[in-house]
Amino acid sequence: MSVAFRRESDDEHLEPKFELPLPPGPNRVTARGLAQIRARVAELEAVLGTLTEETGIAATRRDLRYWNTRLATAELADAPDGTTVAFGTTVTIRLEGRERSIRIVGDDEAHPASGFLSFSAPLCRAIMGAEVGDVVDFAGKPDGIEVLAIDVASD
Repeated sequence: MSVAFRRESDDEHLEPKFELPLPPGPNRVTARGLAQIRARVAELEAVLGTLTEETGIAATRRDLRYWNTRLATAELADAPDGTTVAFGTTVTIRLEGRERSIRIVGDDEAHPASGFLSFSAPLCRAIMGAEVGDVVDFAGKPDGIEVLAIDVASD
């Protein structure tokens, strides 16, 4: 029989399913971030027991592999002392004439709309190690960011 008349299986037309990509670098977490990862693992394990459809089971298992990996590789960061901008601090800055407060957290805890930025974000990398009153370069501007306050969050 000619290949032209062969019926291909339905699976050949499906998009391939890839593992969720892991962010590069260390998996640093705050105490809050570690609790969120643990809660996500527990939630996915509970959901997995209720699923009956194979596609849902496969997707949930993929998510669970991701979060179990993140839990296994989590590095709980030491509490910052608040004298310099560091992982886990809440920093008030002046950027482009506007004040803004951000909390420096791990990749999985980041939620920019809520003011939680990953320590690997360019803005966070620019201010790491700065002290109150420091003005640092950012986005090609020599005085792009002024550090106004540094607070240590209580998780």
